[in-house]
Amino acid sequence: MNAFSDGVFAIAITLLILEIAVPAGSGDDLLSALGDQWPSYLAYFVSFATIGAVWFAHTVITEYLDHADSVLIRLNLLLLLVVSFLPFPTKLLAEYIHEADAERVAATVYGINLLLAILMVSVTWRYAVRGHLVKPDMADEDVKTLTKRLTPTLGLYVVMILLGLFLPLAAVVGYLALALFILIPFSAIRHRPSEA
Repeated sequence: MNAFSDGVFAIAITLLILEIAVPAGSGDDLLSALGDQWPSYLAYFVSFATIGAVWFAHTVITEYLDHADSVLIRLNLLLLLVVSFLPFPTKLLAEYIHEADAERVAATVYGINLLLAILMVSVTWRYAVRGHLVKPDMADEDVKTLTKRLTPTLGLYVVMILLGLFLPLAAVVGYLALALFILIPFSAIRHRPSEA
């Protein structure tokens, strides 16, 4: 499951760069043409950071798993479905971020995809805990901390989606901040017994 998931994450994150291109015939003013692609760079960076954050959280989850059952595998597939879809709304965002009405739609579709990805990470972890699939020697404090760590950003993604209806570019910057927040090293959450 982990190897297959890593492969899907790698493909999804690689597909993001394929959407960045300079229009043909830009040789006369290449520097300006490169600068005009800033929406593509922004969308790429936010999506790369988000997929990286989801992959990182997924890796932490699988590290704590003792075993998997058929439901967990299916939940994992749903997570991969959402992640592998992300290059499409990334392209939409890059193409329409500077067009008044269209950018609201693009930012909303983009935000919903990001929310679903983070939601599926949380659902997968919570199912693993409730299904007693985590390692039996895992400290209760670690389980609680990881559960809290994977959940608080859900509400913030909803706030960013709503913000995107009025200020799409601000919402995109917010998505980037949320992804970077998730990327804070998870090793910091592990419970360390106090030394006597």
